[in-house]
This record gives sequence, C-alpha cells and structure tokens, in this order.
Amino acid sequence: MASPPPGLVVFQPLERRRCAECRSGPLPLLVLEHGEPRCLDCADLGHLVYLPRGDTALTRRAREASGLCAVVVRFHRRRARYERQGLLVEEAALVHAEERCLADVQARARRRQRDAARRAAEDVRFTAAFAAEIRRLFPGCPAERALAIAAHASVRGSGRVGRSAAGRALSEAAVRAAVIAAVRHTDTPYDRLLMSGVARGEARRRIASLTETTLRKWRDTPDRPPGRPPPPPTPTRTPAPAPAPAPAAHHHPSP
Repeated sequence: MASPPPGLVVFQPLERRRCAECRSGPLPLLVLEHGEPRCLDCADLGHLVYLPRGDTALTRRAREASGLCAVVVRFHRRRARYERQGLLVEEAALVHAEERCLADVQARARRRQRDAARRAAEDVRFTAAFAAEIRRLFPGCPAERALAIAAHASVRGSGRVGRSAAGRALSEAAVRAAVIAAVRHTDTPYDRLLMSGVARGEARRRIASLTETTLRKWRDTPDRPPGRPPPPPTPTRTPAPAPAPAPAAHHHPSP
C-alpha cells in the first residue's frame, strides 16, 4: 500500500521520533495527528496490546472481539509502500481469541488421534487380508512370513505394491509381485549383487532359479499336486436379514 490503510493506523517509525505532546521517546510506535507524532498513551491507545502478524485465525478473532483496534504499519523504502506488521487490540480480546484458537488446536489434535486410530485399525485388517491372500496363493509359505511380507508391502504411504490400486483390491498379480520381491531380497543374494555393481537385470537373471525354487516350494503342498492352481478366494457372505415378525392377529367384537 503506497498510503496508510484507512481507519486507526499506528506507525513503526524508521527514524528516532519523540512525542510532540509529552516529549517521550524514542517511540517504538506512534500515531500521527495533524502531521505530528503522538505516543500511544497520548493518543489514548496505550491500553492496547500488540499482536504481530502471522497467525491469521488469531488475528481475525482478536479483531472481531476487540472494541477498539488499530493496524500497525511500517514503510518499506525499497518497495516504496506501507506494509502491515500486526494489530493493536484490547488485551481481553486477545486472551479470548487465544482461548478459541487453543480450543481449535485441541479439537484438531483429538480429531487427528481418532483418524490415526481408525487408519491403524484399517491397516491391521488390510494386512491380515493381504496375508490371507498370500497363504491362499502360496499355502506352503509360513504364516509368520506371509504376515511379514504383507506388513512390508502394505505400509501406508510407502508406494509399495500393497498400496497400489491393484494391491488394495488384493489382485493376484499384486500379491504375487509382493511375494516375489520379498523372496528376491530375503532368500537370495540379490542385494549383495546390486551392492557389488551388478546391473539390476543381470542380478535378477542370476537369482531367478533360486527365487523360483522358493516360490515352487511355497506353491506346492501335499494336498495340492504340482501345477494345480490355487482355490478361488472365499467370498464374503452377508448374513440374510431376519424374517419380519408376523403381524399380530386382531379380534374384533361381533356386532
């Protein structure tokens, strides 16, 4: 703003100024009356407290609650304009505004805690479902290992296959990809090959037989001959609604 804003305006002077009325100074804040500087006490604003800019909600609420307030500005020489620095508001209004903002902060914290608990419960259920799908496709995979693979693949915000759209839908391709990746990194020298400078494609080629051996062992069980596909996933059944009670018989007296 090239000129001060309308309404009550208090200035942060760039130079040392004294009050034209009481001669106190130098003044950190002043009011111009008829072109002459006045301290806040002489301008009847000494009871106000300074609220620096920065917290939009606190500033808005303090302004709304204050019967008297003034905008504090300072002239920026390079930009050739006045810039807002904060507000002068009544102390009671500032206290009230701070209490309202604190209540909001506490409410948001409680909401975050509830959301975090809800997400954690959802993650536990999803990890269990992912592990169950691993066990369906690879019944020879130990239960603890299946749960560890599912937990790793389904970490929220990780970008891993378990958090992809296919992974959240528990598609066979996504589940298989998670298991293959786990076997590759845990049960083969794949990571050591990468660290020794072997290209990723060549490293995968070298450990392909080891990976397939583990996968075959997990796929084949005594009750499933080699090569037989896994059983389809068990559909979730919704319990049938209970039948409505028969209406009570009404006996009408004979006329």
